[in-house]
Amino acid sequence: MAGVSMKDIKLRIRSMESTKQITKAMEMVAASKLRRAQERVTHSRPYFETLYDTLRTIAEKTEDFDSPYLAERGGGKVCYVVIAGDRGLAGGYNNNVLKMAYAEIAGKDACVLPIGKRSVEFFRHRGVPILTEAYAEAADISISDCFSASKLLCKAFLNEEFDDIFVVYTTFVSILSQTPTLRKILPLPRTGKEKTGDPTCLTLYEPSSFEVFDAIIPEYLGGVIYGALCESVASEQGARRTAMDAATKNAEEMIGDLSLKYNRARQGAITQEITEIVAGGES
Repeated sequence: MAGVSMKDIKLRIRSMESTKQITKAMEMVAASKLRRAQERVTHSRPYFETLYDTLRTIAEKTEDFDSPYLAERGGGKVCYVVIAGDRGLAGGYNNNVLKMAYAEIAGKDACVLPIGKRSVEFFRHRGVPILTEAYAEAADISISDCFSASKLLCKAFLNEEFDDIFVVYTTFVSILSQTPTLRKILPLPRTGKEKTGDPTCLTLYEPSSFEVFDAIIPEYLGGVIYGALCESVASEQGARRTAMDAATKNAEEMIGDLSLKYNRARQGAITQEITEIVAGGES
């Protein structure tokens, strides 16, 4: 700070105080949004779990059951649903999930269905084929949008445009921990058959278990995408709250350091004035 006037130091202190107010406000907003996002995660899980249990029951307890959604083709084109945020200032949230997705795509015949502005910009800049940009605004994605995306993916899978479909998102562990996650959503994993002595084996599905299974799949995938979106939103707000809290503390430290230097410069100026006055009096 050598050679800097007290006026410059004062201006820097005011600038850091303004920055501190902004980061503190952003931290409070992120904390408020985080609570709502956590509630969405909690409320979305029962629906997803019920659909999954129904699919598992049909697949395990129906004799000679088969479905195109269980077909392991392999070796063909892969689609990745990549969920990121619309804005930055969230620590490593966007960077971590996008780097993971890009590493998975490397060397494969793949395309992406990006959700969120950051995801769209990332893959567009790198020339990765994009299935659609209809979901570029993650903040505006609703449950119906998730179901429309799932129907689009199911149709492409049945037409053999893709052999595998994955979703890449961030799992919310805690406010201080968010983990990038890769999950395969199609084809569904085959499970072993259970014993036919179970009374639920006598369940009748109308018009048939095959048609019920195929009808539920798009709803199930919509639930998976919506659940992943809820997890990602909660992770983003948790990461932003942590980042803004760290930025606020850094601003406070810088203000303290600048205040100390300002006081030293002010004390030095006062001492110099006193010395000049005494020297002038003696002369």
